[in-house]
Amino acid sequence: MVLIEQTDLRAGELIYGDMMEDKYKESQIQKLFSGASVLLTGGTGFLGKLLVEKLLRSCPDIKKLYLLTRPKKNKEIIKRLQEQFDDPLYDKLRKVLPDFIEKIGIIEGDVGQIGLGIGEEDRTTITKEVDFIFHGAATVRFDEALKTAVEINVRGTREMLHLARSCTKLRAYVHISTAYSNCPLKEIDEKFYDALLAGDKLIDLVENMDVKTLDSITPGLLGEFPNTYAYTKSAAEDIVQKYSKGLPVAVFRPSIVIGTAREPLQGWIDNVYGPTGVVVGAAVGLMHALLGNPKAIADLVPGDMVVNGCIAAAWKTAKDYPGNYEEAPVDQLPTIYNYVSSEQAPISWNHFMKSNEMHGLRMPANAAIWSYLFFLTPSKFLYKLYCFFLHWVPAYIVDAVLVLIGKKPMLRKAYKKIEKFSGVLGYFALREWKFHNKNTIKLHQELCETDKDLFHFDLSTLDWDEYCRAYVKGVRIHLLKDPLDTIPQGRRKQFRLKLLHYFFISVICFALIKLFIFLIRMLLG
Repeated sequence: MVLIEQTDLRAGELIYGDMMEDKYKESQIQKLFSGASVLLTGGTGFLGKLLVEKLLRSCPDIKKLYLLTRPKKNKEIIKRLQEQFDDPLYDKLRKVLPDFIEKIGIIEGDVGQIGLGIGEEDRTTITKEVDFIFHGAATVRFDEALKTAVEINVRGTREMLHLARSCTKLRAYVHISTAYSNCPLKEIDEKFYDALLAGDKLIDLVENMDVKTLDSITPGLLGEFPNTYAYTKSAAEDIVQKYSKGLPVAVFRPSIVIGTAREPLQGWIDNVYGPTGVVVGAAVGLMHALLGNPKAIADLVPGDMVVNGCIAAAWKTAKDYPGNYEEAPVDQLPTIYNYVSSEQAPISWNHFMKSNEMHGLRMPANAAIWSYLFFLTPSKFLYKLYCFFLHWVPAYIVDAVLVLIGKKPMLRKAYKKIEKFSGVLGYFALREWKFHNKNTIKLHQELCETDKDLFHFDLSTLDWDEYCRAYVKGVRIHLLKDPLDTIPQGRRKQFRLKLLHYFFISVICFALIKLFIFLIRMLLG
């Protein structure tokens, strides 16, 4: 009798263990998105492309993924998307879900327009079918005219929240912001801060003032904000705080987003924003100096981990809200997630650039036009000195030669763009911020083990040296279009360029010495 009871108990334990193991294997996020319809804005941008790929590949039972897409002159939306999906980024998705294109629905519209430029039929479809919304559309040009930046980043956010409120099945809305939406502050918590000017008032201002006057007062409006991007993202959060009442909304704030760490391709990147522009410029021998503090923490986050965090935030938001969001307490503010690397995986700008340099010199770009030489300095004097000798002097010499042989000058124009770009990045490379990210850590802890792996966004596991190896490789392949089989040619070219560089340095030094001797003789009579 005792043996039978013990056997039954053990059998029960085995059955219970099997049940727990099955539950452990089940993805709660996949379950949530099964049969759901999703609306995504910004689907043609860097993060948007990654989000489309990840949702369709890792949540294959999604019913429909609607992309709000702006029409462009001389290019049909369908053609634009076909070109987008031809990217190697989607190779893995094509293998696991060959007919994924059938799950994509196109909503023609424009976030910068009143009413989002959406037709009545499409609006009806959205309000009746959409369960989840990811709002990632924004103008990311830091020097964007204030009027345009407000129309897209601020008013567009208000229009999206109006649309969300009309969605009868809405379970979660994720507003993708930036960790630098409050960058004039030194310490940034996961909470809302007062905007310099309320979002509604800012919208009214740009709608009722002529562009010339608006441009003239923009510096005064920005205050301590470095650019219109950060300023309007702050105002957009003010809009979220005001218009999200009663809605299942979360705000996700990534810091500086760079290439992918793991999936679907290591090191995938399709733009030259931020640090990537520096890496590309240095790799081809065009950019040789950057104003920045080598010891400052570079708050960088891989793109694939950002989208995983966004999806997890949508899961958490839907899980925590009542079935009928209209019953939710109106005074409950959206949860904010600061997604930053400085807390769990800090890396200095010096370490980041040196690691890229180490891996980059092992696989030098065949597209290089000059030898690699790069200086990161916090001194404005040294920075201007480096730029004068390493940027502007060669630019004028090369452009003069091009004009003499009947070709169009190009280097001075290129260095004007680089100077503008360096000024934008320099603001972030010279400073450090203290970010709090308890909500993000808690979000990761609440995931089951399956989802922690499937939707990996734990930055404490990031090996920066390994990441930089893949990052440099990705820049070479995806941005410079330089396949790995050209590495031997790249090494030979880099050797020749280095010899040429030292030859010119020797000539310049010799000329300076001769000039110095000539001046001394003149002075001595």
